[in-house]
Amino acid sequence: MQKLVLIASSLFLGANAFAQTLTPGINLSYIDSSVSPRNDIYKFANGKWLNTQKIPASDGSWGSFNEINERNVANLKALMLDVSKDTKALPGSNNQKLRDFYSVAIDSVKADKDGIKPISADLAAIDLIKTKDELLKTTAILNKKGVGGMLGFYVYSDFKNSNANTCYLAQSGLGLPDKDFYFEAQYESVKKEYSEHIARMFECLGNYPESAQANAATIMKIETELAKNCQNAVEQRDPQKQYNPFTKAELAKLTPNVNWNVYFANIGIATPENIIINQPKYYEGLNTLINSISIAEWKVFLKWNLIQTAAPYLSSKFVNESFKFQGTVLAGKKEMKPRYKRVQGSTDEALGEALGKLYVEKYFDDKSKKRVNEMVDNLIAAYRVRIESRDWMSAETKVQAQLKLDKIIKKLGFPDKWIDYTALTITKDSYWKNISAAREFQYKRMLDKIGKPVDRMEWGMTPPTVNAYYNPTSNEIAFPAGIMQVPFFDVNADDAFNYGVMGSIIGHELTHGFDDQGSQFDADGNLKMWWTETDYKNFTDKTKLIIEQFDNYVAIDTLHVKGELTQGENIADLGGLTMAYYAYQKSLNGKKSPVMAGFTGEQRFFLAWVQGWKTLMRDAYLKQMIATNPHSPGNFRAVGPLSNMQEFYDAFGVKEGDGMFRPVAKRVNIW
Repeated sequence: MQKLVLIASSLFLGANAFAQTLTPGINLSYIDSSVSPRNDIYKFANGKWLNTQKIPASDGSWGSFNEINERNVANLKALMLDVSKDTKALPGSNNQKLRDFYSVAIDSVKADKDGIKPISADLAAIDLIKTKDELLKTTAILNKKGVGGMLGFYVYSDFKNSNANTCYLAQSGLGLPDKDFYFEAQYESVKKEYSEHIARMFECLGNYPESAQANAATIMKIETELAKNCQNAVEQRDPQKQYNPFTKAELAKLTPNVNWNVYFANIGIATPENIIINQPKYYEGLNTLINSISIAEWKVFLKWNLIQTAAPYLSSKFVNESFKFQGTVLAGKKEMKPRYKRVQGSTDEALGEALGKLYVEKYFDDKSKKRVNEMVDNLIAAYRVRIESRDWMSAETKVQAQLKLDKIIKKLGFPDKWIDYTALTITKDSYWKNISAAREFQYKRMLDKIGKPVDRMEWGMTPPTVNAYYNPTSNEIAFPAGIMQVPFFDVNADDAFNYGVMGSIIGHELTHGFDDQGSQFDADGNLKMWWTETDYKNFTDKTKLIIEQFDNYVAIDTLHVKGELTQGENIADLGGLTMAYYAYQKSLNGKKSPVMAGFTGEQRFFLAWVQGWKTLMRDAYLKQMIATNPHSPGNFRAVGPLSNMQEFYDAFGVKEGDGMFRPVAKRVNIW
């Protein structure tokens, strides 16, 4: 059994040039050597950070993602200040739009002076509604501005014909995070707070308290009725059940009380000949509600959707009340982020690629892109070897899995082609006007995709975003420039560190192509069974083990992680870490890993992974996360995969009786 190499007081610098020129990457100041890594690797790797770090008052959680994001925020602030001083920006140019968007958004004095003026025309339009057709017309107009309602229309690639864009309808209209919040006893206090929040928002609008409370009761009644026919977060994980094609005639038969011609005409298209409904039961229920709920009540519902959507962009009383519920009740935050940080977030939403272009020109290092690209290639190579080693897969299925790797699209850093914002007009009139204009611009871009081939080069995230994704319908992985930073990636650190974090993130996204959802899409992104029946059963049997593992983790009080909801991310974490480990081994070219900072390369690989998931969370934030988020809390993401990997046991000498030990029969080994 390998002896654990403990931390040394200074870096180990031997004859190996690799050790002399590159840093170990891991943060030695976080390590609590009073804790055995064999018993609790999470506290060993992060103990001092966990004991000394505080969650900022403006956040519900704090960890590695936040650290990078704060750095990005500082960089973006500098960019926006430069742009805001650009008096020579040509009218209609990206710089003019960024400048004017920022100058209006940052001006809280103007927002307070304007009051409800920015939404007064929409409020007046809602007041004029007298018929169901007028209700649908106004709903459509609001939808284009990003304001929700009882209808959820969008355009996306066809799950079963991934080269074509098609029309979808999804459930909509809930103000609470999930269906379960309306019916489960554990959320009763949140529901009460929500009702009181609605009333206070109507008071901000100018309603008397009695009227505001009556409106809140109306909203709770309508949303609860809508929720009865919604699916919760777990139920929505099955893509097969979300794919229900309807012809125009079948849609009319399902919802005879909804005049779809009026709705679609007012969003700017003809009623689709074919449409996919994600949750048909929701629309079947809505067909009844559209008549049983009065026009007067629907008008209150639309007003609520408008004011809750617009609130962060209006006067301070709306902003503060919105934060009181969304920030404090749901996430436990103590105070709002400074206005400039909030404005940067909305600028990224409205003009993300215009801002992103400036960001990559000034802050993105091409050396990082080159090295990450090499890591992606190595991770794919490791995946190929692992697929061939799976004794539970037939040769027939392995061929299809390899084909999926052959066809994967890699996106690194930023788009090759930027969004053209020529058609978007940004003025100095109001913050909300610019937000709604940007949303209408994006809505029009979405509508323009109907009947056209899918653009597989389009990005789903902006360059400064600290995140990554896999899209099963296009079989693509994307890593924005924002995530290629310390503590996830360090061009000056050795491979053990970079494979331990960034390599595992790459492997994570690759594994999403083979998780409980991605496994149902083929190499071209079509929802199609490419497995043999036996192989797919073998796969789902293995996923049951990871569901069971995470079901047993207690997040807070008696609240357990939802293994079924989080299984896709947990599968991806385990697969990603495994692939990254073997890619790191391959990078050693048969040589023994260098010892740095008193740790072997294998130990630093795992420590880097665990430090990447260091996280502190407020109770309210954690409870909401458990209820709705497909990701497990960071501490479980850190230790869950490790307890399944013999490679981790070997690196640290974990044996039966140690806290990190998991019986062989219970260990999950999928990819």
